[in-house]
Amino acid sequence: MPQIASPDPRIAPAPSASLGWSRLPVNYAIPETAPSLEEARAYCRHLARSHYENFSVATWFLPARLRQHFFNVYAYCRISDDLSDEVGDTAASLELLDQWQTELDACYDRTPRHPVFVALAETARQFDIPRHEFSDLLRAFRQDQTVTRFETFNDVLGYCRYSANPVGHLVLYLCGYRDAERQQLSDFTCTALQLANFWQDVSVDYAKGRIYLPLEDLRRFEASEHDIATSHNTPAFCAMMKFEVERARDWFRQGLPLVGKVNRELAVDLELFTRGGQEILNAIERQGFAVLGCRPSISKGRKLALVARAAMGKLLGELG
Repeated sequence: MPQIASPDPRIAPAPSASLGWSRLPVNYAIPETAPSLEEARAYCRHLARSHYENFSVATWFLPARLRQHFFNVYAYCRISDDLSDEVGDTAASLELLDQWQTELDACYDRTPRHPVFVALAETARQFDIPRHEFSDLLRAFRQDQTVTRFETFNDVLGYCRYSANPVGHLVLYLCGYRDAERQQLSDFTCTALQLANFWQDVSVDYAKGRIYLPLEDLRRFEASEHDIATSHNTPAFCAMMKFEVERARDWFRQGLPLVGKVNRELAVDLELFTRGGQEILNAIERQGFAVLGCRPSISKGRKLALVARAAMGKLLGELG
């Protein structure tokens, strides 16, 4: 991972006793003294805008008053994920995730030092976000360090409960929704997105030592871990992937009613991410469900079409 320059040279990382921080971008480390709120906001904006194109696109459709808060939440999720996946050492990752949890606790006690948590403290207070929505993500990342196989689909869903669903809850909180009905619908969509990413990245995840496909399904379809290890897209493996793709599509269908239960700005984003996830599943199908050694992807043209459709939907909503 490339190092990320700090948006403000005054935000300097503290010398850390943990060698784990040295394996990450230099300005991920917790500084000795907290930055100002403006410096912290700039840090989160920089981090969000310098990473994923899809996130930047999504923020086009958000009200200006919410953008900084989305940057803050994204920065938290981004670094949390990197503490899990980019360190390359289980013990070091667990130590860093514990330090990150300590900063999260300090955020809610109004004593954080890391710029992400200085900015996030404002967001958490303004929108009254429960602490567990952030700490649940850390639970999933800790699990990634020790659990690398899932026996049943219910086990995979249990993982998604912590790795994906809290993100949807956070989005709902920022947009003013706190009810259980919308959270449940959001869970369907977030789980579906996680499943689509798992099915897209079977070989990528295996290179990290992980298999998110349920082992019970491998046995049921007479596929094997050896197929994954050797990138052998057997008829049995492809039949299993077809089953998993249809399963993920069903979860997307269950989440669709949420689009009609939120304001237009959020509905546009929900449609954009839902259709993006569905396009991943379509890409898997287009290559005959043979995902091993050949990661399915969405073409630039299809991505642009999704964005154009979302933008048109927003325009029509405003005109209507």
